[in-house]
Amino acid sequence: MKIAIKVSYLPSVTEFLYNLTLKGKQSRHRSRLVKAMQEKWKEVVEEEQELLKEYAGVDEEGNPKKKDGQYDIKDVKGFKEQQKELFDEEFILEGGDATGYLKTVKEIVFDYDEEVSGKDAEAYDYLCEVFEESENENKEENK
Repeated sequence: MKIAIKVSYLPSVTEFLYNLTLKGKQSRHRSRLVKAMQEKWKEVVEEEQELLKEYAGVDEEGNPKKKDGQYDIKDVKGFKEQQKELFDEEFILEGGDATGYLKTVKEIVFDYDEEVSGKDAEAYDYLCEVFEESENENKEENK
């Protein structure tokens, strides 16, 4: 099994899954996916910091330069393009150990029967799309 989650959705999807009340195997498998997404998000945040350093320069402490409380970005358009590219990347999980916990989380998502609104609704809808897309890809590969 394989899923692809757009990096920009990682925080909301992680929070949605993290807040589900689950037991046993479902809880363990959800935790594995949440941990993988948290690690990827940490990596993305570090890459964004590197972009900020590249576009704003660094201060004496090695942090991106700030001016009046804002990052002192010289080429805002260039930075925004690079940042958008970073957040548009996909976090792909597939095969190996991931297959087991992805199948479990897919079942959790598809069987979810609680009311959701706001950010949770967006995250839930996005997760449904991700798993539906994965199902469709699997059907295509098995033809």
